Amino acid sequence: MRRRFFLANWKMNVTVREARVLAAALRDRIDAVILQACEVVIAPPMLAMPTLAQELAGSRIAIAGANMYCEDKGPFTGEVSASMLKEVGASYVLIGHSERRDLFHEDDGLINRKLKAALRDGLTPVLCVGEHADERDAGRVLEVVLGQLQRGLDEIDGSRLAQVVVAYEPVWAVGTGRTAQPQAAELVHGSIRSGLGDLCGRNAARRVRIVYGGSVTPTNAAAYLSQPDIDGLMVGAASLDPDSFVQILKAGTVRT
Repeated sequence: MRRRFFLANWKMNVTVREARVLAAALRDRIDAVILQACEVVIAPPMLAMPTLAQELAGSRIAIAGANMYCEDKGPFTGEVSASMLKEVGASYVLIGHSERRDLFHEDDGLINRKLKAALRDGLTPVLCVGEHADERDAGRVLEVVLGQLQRGLDEIDGSRLAQVVVAYEPVWAVGTGRTAQPQAAELVHGSIRSGLGDLCGRNAARRVRIVYGGSVTPTNAAAYLSQPDIDGLMVGAASLDPDSFVQILKAGTVRT
């Protein structure tokens, strides 16, 4: 059975001081029952990562980088490498989030190079895929999502794919309050798992965790987690409220 995976994506929403307060509140509320059933990861703003590493030391709550570059070092002003993220406490990194694709024009080739660098340097990549509203309306959801998946994982050895987490985040649902229906999300998740099977074999694909993101709340979390191929959740705005995020995590402790 795949262990459930929850990632709190704080984006550019908290200062270092606010991040410390929020991390302390989560550490106090996330109990052993949750941590036994679920893997909990926080992706804070970059500047807050060392503070979170201190605040969460010994808690079994992991830290993710919200972004990284594909080179180890060099003249890349404003970028950070996988080794830099590891040094300040990260064990995961987001790759290809829709905001990086749309706002910063990251293409599948760059995302693929970032993913390779993350694996090479010992970070677990969370590869984000998802379609826009016009692509959904045109009936191209699976074409878009599976294309992003295949290009993002190009030339990745099948034996390494179990180390990757895949996050399906329909772009039209991210931060909008709109959500994919659980059964519709499950259809995409099942197709992603089949696509992974084509890339690395069915047994390896069964080990990959595929999580859903897009306006996740305590109200809808259980419905998503009841689906067989939804292995966890990426949580944005609701993760900035400790009580809301813990309610979502508690939904992950229940197996149906």
